[in-house]
Amino acid sequence: MLKTNQDLAPSKYLQPEIVVKLCCRSDGRKTVSQKPNMEQSQRYVRVIVVDMRWSGLCRLWEVPSCKPLKTFRGHRCNVGAVIFHPQASLDSGRNNICSLASCAADGSVKLWSLDSEDSLADIEGHAPHRVSRLAFHPSGRFLATCVHDASWRLWDLEQKMEVLHQEGHAKAVHCLAFQIDGSVCTTGGLDAFGRVWDLRTGRCIMFMEGHIKPIYGIDFSPDGYHIATASEDNTCKIWDLRRRQCLYTIPAHSNLLSDVKFQRTGGQFLVTASYDCTAKV
Repeated sequence: MLKTNQDLAPSKYLQPEIVVKLCCRSDGRKTVSQKPNMEQSQRYVRVIVVDMRWSGLCRLWEVPSCKPLKTFRGHRCNVGAVIFHPQASLDSGRNNICSLASCAADGSVKLWSLDSEDSLADIEGHAPHRVSRLAFHPSGRFLATCVHDASWRLWDLEQKMEVLHQEGHAKAVHCLAFQIDGSVCTTGGLDAFGRVWDLRTGRCIMFMEGHIKPIYGIDFSPDGYHIATASEDNTCKIWDLRRRQCLYTIPAHSNLLSDVKFQRTGGQFLVTASYDCTAKV
């Protein structure tokens, strides 16, 4: 159930890369820019990041000054993930536009605005199971949650309801990513398997078998044809959605991989994070 503290207002669609970029014009007005020129990038672009804490807090920071901008309080235990909405803007002008979503180990999921420290809405129905990761649909209308009851859920933020409760993994679903066009998504589980789902039918269209330990991170390439998985077996695998097979296995780290992400533009590079205290490109 989606329990709202305020009415959620839709906002103008923006590309995901724009989420934390804001350019200030010479007349003082602020505009979002997808690809600012070099002069704008050096002089006017404002970048923000958000972190999560085991104390239950999420905090917004300005880069590179490391100035704290806002603290979001609401979770009562360690936060597992916090993500920006694809339509988020630093200059929304209204305090009821969803800009962030966060989840915690107690099953709580909250939506936030950049203009307020109070949550906009609570998505209920996961407790007592842990919610490990979140992902916004590219349209911004839907939110997916990964639940440690071996399922993942899809929520309609406009209708304020659950529209899909998908089972299929033998153990907890830990990570999820949407293809860029939003027609399919992929999940990784503690059962060491990955799956690709057709959102139009709710069916699994690809089964990824090859890791020998749990999958903790998963991502689509920008062109939507490849999937990267990060596992506790210390490897990263690249899968071809068209051939439906594993193309490469990368012995990336000396300890478990906690996440993997493709380069947002081009997709020639990816970055992995590991418990060996390193990140690699």
